[in-house]
Amino acid sequence: MTVLCYHLNHPDPYFNLATEEYLLKNFDEDIFMLWSSESSIVVGKHQNALAEINHRYVKENQIKVARRLSGGGTVFHDPGNLNFTFMRKVEKIEEVNYKIFLQPVKEALEKLGLEISSSKRDDLILDGKKISGNAQHVYRKRVLHHGTLLFDSHLEKLKNALKVDLSRFEDKAVQSNRSEVTNIVAHLPKPMTVAEFRDFMFHTISKSFPGYQFAELTEADRAAIQILRDEKYCQWEWIYGYSPKYTYRNSIETAKGELKVTLSIAKGKIVQSEWEGPLSSELIFKLTEILREKNHAYEALQPAFNLFQSDLEKEGLNTEELLSELL
Repeated sequence: MTVLCYHLNHPDPYFNLATEEYLLKNFDEDIFMLWSSESSIVVGKHQNALAEINHRYVKENQIKVARRLSGGGTVFHDPGNLNFTFMRKVEKIEEVNYKIFLQPVKEALEKLGLEISSSKRDDLILDGKKISGNAQHVYRKRVLHHGTLLFDSHLEKLKNALKVDLSRFEDKAVQSNRSEVTNIVAHLPKPMTVAEFRDFMFHTISKSFPGYQFAELTEADRAAIQILRDEKYCQWEWIYGYSPKYTYRNSIETAKGELKVTLSIAKGKIVQSEWEGPLSSELIFKLTEILREKNHAYEALQPAFNLFQSDLEKEGLNTEELLSELL
């Protein structure tokens, strides 16, 4: 069986995720792909994106947010993190097995002198800490398995980007399990650069398949992937709008007392807002009407709140501070 082996060199997470879907749905061959992205957060298909990210930190640090095709929890990508993807045609459900796909990765890491184990959730563990999270997606009779490898990732940025106050969100979305993580580079018997590690893992894993064949995306492939990237993966409707229904609640301290707000969200849009506290009935009506059908996003809410800046100030509210408490 031929295994096509792709070593992508593209920093854009949206293009890389679109490449996975394109290869999964348009090829019959088994595939192994190694890739990395610039700083980005990638949420699982069935997660509430806003509940998984520290949106203020993400915005300030220009970290991209993306949604992938598979389920599972949220992961952090940066140039110090390596991502691997396997695609295989399966006939039986037993073949949709994490351990089958992780074995060549585990063996490659062990050749570097590392002692690797697996957690109950099939994460790869090094010295008791997580170095790899994994997820799968089945399309017809093809399974896509992909995972991360923390080689020399910015762990403090990872921690800050995923720090969220979950008490504000009520939903049935898949929640991420936060685990203590470590970088592979800190445990290597001999030092390696991320480029050396990337080349080693690509060639070692590729050659573990008897029918491996190095491959590159054609111009036609790239054109089709770019369209998928532009029309789906970088769109707000996919990243945030695909989130399950949820309720957002917060209590805001104002000069006149506590203001409670409840937002009901469906497909990323505010369906209903409820306000309780020191606001006039007239302002509550205006806020309820202006927020309806707005995206639950800073860029969408800011212009709406600016329209009522003078009204809010008359009732002792700071527009920017109020807006920051709605996300």
